[in-house]
Amino acid sequence: MPPKNKPAAAKALDPDSLTVPKLKLELKRLGLEQDGLKAALVARLKQGLLGGDAPEQAPKPAAEPEPLPKSKSPAKPAKAQTAKPAKSPTAKPAARGKRGAAAIEPEPETEPEPTPMESGKAKTGKGKAATENGDAAKNEEKPSSPAKAPAAKRRKADAPAVAPKPPVVAPSAVPSQDKASRGGGSRLAKVEPDSIAEFAAKHWSGTESVFDESVVQNVYDSELGGGTSPLNLQRTQALEMSQYLEKFLWPHFDPTKSSVKHAVSIVAMVNEKFRQGLEAWVFFESDADDEKFDGFFKNVMRLLSRDSGIGGDDKPHNDKLSVVEKTSVVMFLVRAFQSLEHEKVRVCALPLVSLPLWSGLSETRLKLELGKHPGLDKHWRHLQKKQAKALKAAAKEGKPAPVPLKDTTEARWLPRLIDDFLRAARDAVVDGDFDCDRILFCERCLELLIDVLSQLPTRRFVKTVLDAKQVLVKARMTALFAHAHGTLFKQLVDLFSFYLGFEIDDHSGVALSDEDMESKHYDRLLGLQRLCFKHIEKLRNFSLLHCGAVEKREVLTQHLGTLTQLELKRLAVSQLGLVNGNDGAWCDDREFLTEVVVTHFESRPSQKKQINAMPLYPNEDVLFDENVVPSARWVGDKPLALPKLNTQFLTFRDYLLRNFNLFRLEAAYEIREDISDVLTRMAPVKSVTGTSTGQSTPQSTTQTQFKGWSRMALPVAAGALTVTQVKAPLIGETKPSSVRCEVRVNLGSLKGPARVEWDELKQHDVVFLLHAEGGEAGDSSSKGNENTKEKTVAERFRLRRVRGGEVVEVRDGEGTRYNDFGRVGGDGTDGPSGPAGYERTFVLQMDAAQYQLDVDRGDDAMYSSLNVLMRRRPKENNFKSILECIRDLMNADTVVPEWLHDVFLGYGDPNAAQGSNMPQTQRVKTVDFKDTFLDETHLRESFLTHDLIFTNAGAGAGSGSGNKPVPPFRVTFPDDSSNDAEGAGASKNEGNTSSKKQLTVESYSPPDPGPYPEDLPVLNKVRFTPTQVSAVMSGVQPGLTMVVGPPGTGKTDTATQIMHVLYHNEPGQRTLLITHSNAALNDLFTKLMQRDVPARYLLRLGQGERDLDTDLDFSRQGRVDAMLTRRLELLAVVEKLAISLGVPEDVAYTCETASHFWLLHVLARWEKFDAVVGTKRNERGFSEKENGTFVAQAFPFTEFFGDVAGDLFSQSFDADHKKAAGCMRHIRGIFTELAECRAFELLKSPGDRSNYLLTKQAKVIAMTCTHAALKRRDFLKLGLKYDNLVMEESAQVLEIETFIPMMLQQPVDGVSRLKRVVLIGDHHQLPPVVKNAAFQKYCNLDQSLFKRFVRLGTPLIELKDQGRARPELAKLYAWRYKGLGNLPNTVALGTKYALANPGFSHAAQFVDVPDYDGVGESSPSAHFYQNLGEAEYVVSVFQYMRLLGYPGHKISILTTYRGQKHLIRDVLNRRCTTHPLFGNPKHVSTVDKFQGQQNDFVLLSLVKTRNVGHVRDVRRLVVAMSRARLGLYVFGRKQLFHNCLELQPALTHLFDGYPALLSVVPTETFSECTRADDTVVSAPYLVPDAVAMGHVVNQLFVKWQQGQRLAQAPPQVVTVSGVHATSGEAVLEREEGQP
Repeated sequence: MPPKNKPAAAKALDPDSLTVPKLKLELKRLGLEQDGLKAALVARLKQGLLGGDAPEQAPKPAAEPEPLPKSKSPAKPAKAQTAKPAKSPTAKPAARGKRGAAAIEPEPETEPEPTPMESGKAKTGKGKAATENGDAAKNEEKPSSPAKAPAAKRRKADAPAVAPKPPVVAPSAVPSQDKASRGGGSRLAKVEPDSIAEFAAKHWSGTESVFDESVVQNVYDSELGGGTSPLNLQRTQALEMSQYLEKFLWPHFDPTKSSVKHAVSIVAMVNEKFRQGLEAWVFFESDADDEKFDGFFKNVMRLLSRDSGIGGDDKPHNDKLSVVEKTSVVMFLVRAFQSLEHEKVRVCALPLVSLPLWSGLSETRLKLELGKHPGLDKHWRHLQKKQAKALKAAAKEGKPAPVPLKDTTEARWLPRLIDDFLRAARDAVVDGDFDCDRILFCERCLELLIDVLSQLPTRRFVKTVLDAKQVLVKARMTALFAHAHGTLFKQLVDLFSFYLGFEIDDHSGVALSDEDMESKHYDRLLGLQRLCFKHIEKLRNFSLLHCGAVEKREVLTQHLGTLTQLELKRLAVSQLGLVNGNDGAWCDDREFLTEVVVTHFESRPSQKKQINAMPLYPNEDVLFDENVVPSARWVGDKPLALPKLNTQFLTFRDYLLRNFNLFRLEAAYEIREDISDVLTRMAPVKSVTGTSTGQSTPQSTTQTQFKGWSRMALPVAAGALTVTQVKAPLIGETKPSSVRCEVRVNLGSLKGPARVEWDELKQHDVVFLLHAEGGEAGDSSSKGNENTKEKTVAERFRLRRVRGGEVVEVRDGEGTRYNDFGRVGGDGTDGPSGPAGYERTFVLQMDAAQYQLDVDRGDDAMYSSLNVLMRRRPKENNFKSILECIRDLMNADTVVPEWLHDVFLGYGDPNAAQGSNMPQTQRVKTVDFKDTFLDETHLRESFLTHDLIFTNAGAGAGSGSGNKPVPPFRVTFPDDSSNDAEGAGASKNEGNTSSKKQLTVESYSPPDPGPYPEDLPVLNKVRFTPTQVSAVMSGVQPGLTMVVGPPGTGKTDTATQIMHVLYHNEPGQRTLLITHSNAALNDLFTKLMQRDVPARYLLRLGQGERDLDTDLDFSRQGRVDAMLTRRLELLAVVEKLAISLGVPEDVAYTCETASHFWLLHVLARWEKFDAVVGTKRNERGFSEKENGTFVAQAFPFTEFFGDVAGDLFSQSFDADHKKAAGCMRHIRGIFTELAECRAFELLKSPGDRSNYLLTKQAKVIAMTCTHAALKRRDFLKLGLKYDNLVMEESAQVLEIETFIPMMLQQPVDGVSRLKRVVLIGDHHQLPPVVKNAAFQKYCNLDQSLFKRFVRLGTPLIELKDQGRARPELAKLYAWRYKGLGNLPNTVALGTKYALANPGFSHAAQFVDVPDYDGVGESSPSAHFYQNLGEAEYVVSVFQYMRLLGYPGHKISILTTYRGQKHLIRDVLNRRCTTHPLFGNPKHVSTVDKFQGQQNDFVLLSLVKTRNVGHVRDVRRLVVAMSRARLGLYVFGRKQLFHNCLELQPALTHLFDGYPALLSVVPTETFSECTRADDTVVSAPYLVPDAVAMGHVVNQLFVKWQQGQRLAQAPPQVVTVSGVHATSGEAVLEREEGQP
């Protein structure tokens, strides 16, 4: 960090100008009317404005034990003033219009033949992402707008805010009392973490630090808000990064002695870790003292259970928590209940939601609940007996009586929290004033209750308490529910209501159908009517009404209104037991009692109907609601009214519903970004045109004009959109069955590729229609100036409506329809290529549910006002099909394999789905491993925990014959064997042979495949490790198999072998192969093609098939053509066979005639021959030597095999018999293939043939998870069937996209056919991509099914040996994996791994990069981070490597930020791209995009210099560190990353073992270097910085130029006086003298 300077003094002003009426009104509004506070504020305002010292009468903060240095910036500026760094000149602003490397520095002077480093520097800008008309000078920092004044405890909702300029004050240990403008959110301020780092170095980071409780008190008061104000997020983050929790708070915490502030500080640090997406509980689990964490948790819960000051003042007390502190503790509980997979957390959290909670219920309600569940009644009596026994024992021993059950923390915490919640909700809004802190507390409480209700183990007892206290009704009756600042509160209450009434049996976990819910509803109504008929005379008529009338809210309210207050109270409290009689004033509130009864008995809409009525396309209400679709600025300071994906789900409908909502909102976020970009580019402006009608008042019309253009959108003229079709609803529905419209647009304004892209729109593509009124003419809001940056796009351009539609057809200017099958004429014949004219008519299928909503609110006429047609990129526009797929699953009865059901929902035994726990009848007892093992030693190494017993099976096989067993092997497992990960791998009982299990191994001779070379199968050459063999073995068994593949451990080879062995062991089963990306799928599919799996059984679906590295076509149509071609080839062979047998040739006319020929002529001759050979062998006195030629003479097909190279037979009876069997196998294969081709012969249409191939012929069907979701409806219609699912990259796939491939077939008799699920991935690498940070961090949308199963404790098979990288490079990520070792190829002599990297002293280094021209990281725009110094350094190193002879395709440049990628590309384009020596590296990419790829040498730029950034996510670090095979050179700020706790295990290897400066050996070359990797370089050159690296490159470049000139120099001239130097040599001499 640059040194901190005081802000420059403001311009002197007249102090009297401060006493204006506006200032007085503002002070009064803020509640600062007291003289002291007013004087202090005025004094500080004067000080800041005048630039002078604080006046003497200004009050000073109380002295602290040791004040923590504070940031010199105000506590909460809206936009902090940015001070220029001392002694560090800022980067010059880029000139207007310049891009790339030219925009940051002036152009270099023109010189002849400039060297690479002399060609200028790249700009710190957006590169290609920058707009062409952008003014680069805007990136220069400008004075910020004045900060908002501190908010009072209460603030008028409608009062305008006055923003005085912020004062400049000295650092103070007392925090500001600012509140977030939204209300209660954590404060954001410019942070200067140097002060915190210095304080941490003194008190806890240093080696001689001593604990002092006063330090905790001081930090809590000055940095953590002191319990009176929200946290400053950036300073809290700096505290967390300084390891305040790990090195100071937790090591010195004592549950019996530590203060309340100490405990709450730990809570705050844990919350901060979760906010940043870090693993918080791992640190506590590493502590062996379990009692310490248990004591801490109990202390926190005791604090939460005490009476707080929420109803009174908000100041913290010694034994009570303020509302801010309680909010922090509630957040801590939210994190705890989301992390029940951690044992320490689970042990402490689950007792809080157990049976003792019911001790607070009324006696009536308790008896009612216990009567419903007899098992709970038994447990309740046991608790009572235990309590009585403890009380009796204490009285006998004279000890204090134990705490009554109802007064324990487990029983009190929730009722107390509910009471606090209701008081806070009541007091949050009073007479129009609102309290931000109380609102946030209420929102966090609702978040906790929703999380508890959404998990079955925590829901069982909590729901009853919430029902008894009528939390839902009370929350809806608070003033906050209807207040303008209670929007999020209301949305959270609605979500709370949804889970409170979820369709599930709370105690058994059985999902309730719509019929079950209706039955329970009518039972309640019937009970109410019976009660009214018997006991309430006034409701006698009500009890005789039919259920359809009684269930209506207005009917219930009307009849309850006839009761007196006392009668209504008796009904709700005594007779129905809905309200607790001890509920205070609520029992006398008639409105409350009425609402309770009505809510309990009214009809509730079905969840299924609600989902079907929901539009799939997001509209304007969803897109621009920050509580539903948060912006990129969301920092985790408030909850969201959104569901979360955790480890457990209530039912499959709950699972699908959460994924449906989150996937829909993630798509909405991306659509919103596209709309924002389109409208910003098109710049709609509203114009008013006056027209004269002959009347006194002229008429005016309003039109929208577009000042710009976008290639992704077109304006729609008035009257160019019409709704053409609205079909009647289907039976039982209210929405139309179909709504269509036609939109006419003109492409005349588009040129070249843009017009082609519009013409490529085809059926099923999704487009959007917008109604943007535009800004007022001359209004700056449409230009995005500083004044309007806070406005949304909808506000700036007055976006009124957004509607989505699906393309049905497209017509050109002549009205001719064209689509993805080409242009089609009106008569159905193919017309000329390409559409005619510029006008296009799009026929769109609109969302019928949205149309019905528009009709219901009388807004159906708005469709004619839509004036923009927007398209999206095809790869980002498949959300509708996936949402339809999820909705179809919710409407159908989701059938999951029984063995997977409980594990999938997160309950039961995690081992239950493993193959070893499957029924014996379903397991594969004998596994034919085919070519998995290379030899007997390989087999024994793979089963170290077993004794192998070999049996004789064939000549030369088996230990019983005295010969060494040779592969292939069949392994038979005993019935009690665990055919799982323990079957292979490291031996647990190695050396203790008595405990080893026995395996029966059969070494057999495979049958002769045939006489031709193409008959020989391709054998495996990979020596699989024991863990890979274990994965193969588990994958063959039924059930769930999970394989964790660290980088370089052969995940793809393992998956290929699983598929290969599975095909040969279960030839009648069909397998679905799924991956996330097309590249990974093609890689796996290509390897499978090369194995012994016939190509006719392989099918590749999706667009990526064209990228397969093969001449064969594996698409559906390609496989059909291949089968038809193969049919003709085989019939020709049959014809040849018929001729050789003297049979007429017409037997080869069709597949059917060939089948008859096979039965009558071929098979008959073979059976006769086989009988003759058998008879001959059984003759008495048979001698193999005398009958050596018998087989050759008797074989009936000798003539047919006359083209075999060499002799067909070897004059040996047994050998020739086997050879004859091989020939017959070849012939049998011909007719088997012809039998499979017969269906393609009978089916005539290409579609029928393609469908048959998919549903019957193919045995391995490969597709991406996206394609599976898009085509699920088609697969169901065709009746696709499959038995096995193998998924690669499963840790990179969204959870719902993993689930959908399991549901691509209809169940058979209510049972799923799926037998095996094999998930292969690595949860330690990057998760699925989720663009919205809120959905990623708050909702856990980026959690894959693979990761969730890992969290649940499902057994894993973790591959343990990597063969990609040097061992010293593997150390950088091996710590993340248990026992990761190295394969022999990485340490063997004579390989590339044994040689050093030419020109470098080390194979890996962390290169410390200082500021470049006084600048470190920069951010030209939001989230667009760049570092010019690192970019220059990295490109210089790349040039250095190319000068030494490194091939460019062996080098990749990676970075952690997109902005840096563009900057590096700019520098490369300027220096290297067009140069014949340098060129470009193979890749310039971000780490995230490079996952799954690798290269020999990687240059990595970390960019950040102020904070660590998102590389702090260890998963991203693992990806970054594991991409290189031979050399990894990391460029970053060493001091910053050295202090990061999460990165230390990886980067310590680079920091401790290598110098901080790049160590190079410029004298070596790539082609001639033979230095061993472990050789120490005696005198390397340590490069100080990027400039010095540029000098090295310049010197090497000069030498290269010399070599080029020498090679092109004319021959030397020899004279009498000797040899004269040429002119070229003279030039070289001059250049050698240059620096």
